[in-house]
Amino acid sequence: MPLEEGKIVEGKVSSITAFGAFIQLPEGKTGLVHISEVAQEYVKDINTHLKENQIVKVKVVSIDPNGKIGLSIKKASEQKPVVMTDKPPVEVNWNNSKIAVSNVSFEDRLAKFKKDSDEKFHDLKKNADSKRGNSGYRKSAQF
Repeated sequence: MPLEEGKIVEGKVSSITAFGAFIQLPEGKTGLVHISEVAQEYVKDINTHLKENQIVKVKVVSIDPNGKIGLSIKKASEQKPVVMTDKPPVEVNWNNSKIAVSNVSFEDRLAKFKKDSDEKFHDLKKNADSKRGNSGYRKSAQF
């Protein structure tokens, strides 16, 4: 059976390098699993994940016109998202007082926000000025 892109096959790790692992595939072909395609998490040392002569499942990612075969272990073992069916969906009470819009007009809410914001800004500026000393400004030299 010929290799095709997207196919998942088993192969044997024939050699390991710093940048990936060469996998011996059926029909005597060899492909490369780049180090970034070994596992879902970051792989610093490929030897912690693979050993020579280990049998692994790989997905054929690409086949170059020159015959180079790109493989991926992590794409071969990707798990489908799990749908939780044991819990019913959470009901939201939209009439909750925290969520419901109050009877205050937009302009009144905006004015309150501006007032609160100005007070907080004033407090921050006052705190910064006290740490700086001299109430935050210097007297310039008069010439």
